[in-house]
Amino acid sequence: MKKIIALLVALVLTLSLTAAFADGITIAVPNDPTNEGRALLLLQAYGLITVDENAGITATVADITENPLNIEFVEVEAALVPNALPDVDYAAINGNYALAAELPAALLYENAASPYVNVVSVNEADKDSDKAKVLAAAILSQQVVDYFATYEGQAISVIENPTDGYDATVDYDALKGETIKVVATLDPHSFVLEKVVKDILAAKGITLEVIVVDDYVTPNTAVNDGDAFANYFAHQPYQDNFNAEKGTNLVTIAGVHVEPMGLYAGKQADLAALGLAE
Repeated sequence: MKKIIALLVALVLTLSLTAAFADGITIAVPNDPTNEGRALLLLQAYGLITVDENAGITATVADITENPLNIEFVEVEAALVPNALPDVDYAAINGNYALAAELPAALLYENAASPYVNVVSVNEADKDSDKAKVLAAAILSQQVVDYFATYEGQAISVIENPTDGYDATVDYDALKGETIKVVATLDPHSFVLEKVVKDILAAKGITLEVIVVDDYVTPNTAVNDGDAFANYFAHQPYQDNFNAEKGTNLVTIAGVHVEPMGLYAGKQADLAALGLAE
């Protein structure tokens, strides 16, 4: 059954791409509300299109007001955009999916001052708990800052005042034997938790249980329903949009890093077709 579903997904993707192709430049973009807007704003920043300013971060291709190159946009599920690269000229890809696909450096990246900071979220009722404090202190540590340095710009720490891994206001002895369950997507989120944060907490007798998922819904529903204490997978605009749409009360306890969205080469090897110099 899984093979059949995979084949159907591939077929739908192929048909979507084929239907969108014409003589113009084709760019694949994520099709979810915040990431599609993010991709379009990236292209706008380089003067390729103009987006209706009232649309904001949830802009879609319908909000494009100027498209001088007649770019054709192929809307694809964010996780599948790397798969579209052989069939489009370019693709705007989230940093985590580019890492998972082991792509080379992008031709263009977001500005370093991106508002799309990846965050750790908990239920509002838990935001001031000792569990939240120790988790936040561990993930906002110098050790995590040092870990992100290994990503060479594909994932960038935004931690300004790193801790030593611990919160001096917490009685760690009272938390010995406790387990903190966090739902995360793969790279870099679960890697940071498994390779750095888990050891920091273990030194105080606290167990970090990391549950890895590959979708953008499970982490929030798991926290909202009480099946996990926290999640680490999404950027702040996505969480804000999720709360607004679903009526949830998930709050941020730590802003950790940015995964710059990039424009990656597909059938075009460089930016010449867009009239840009690399």
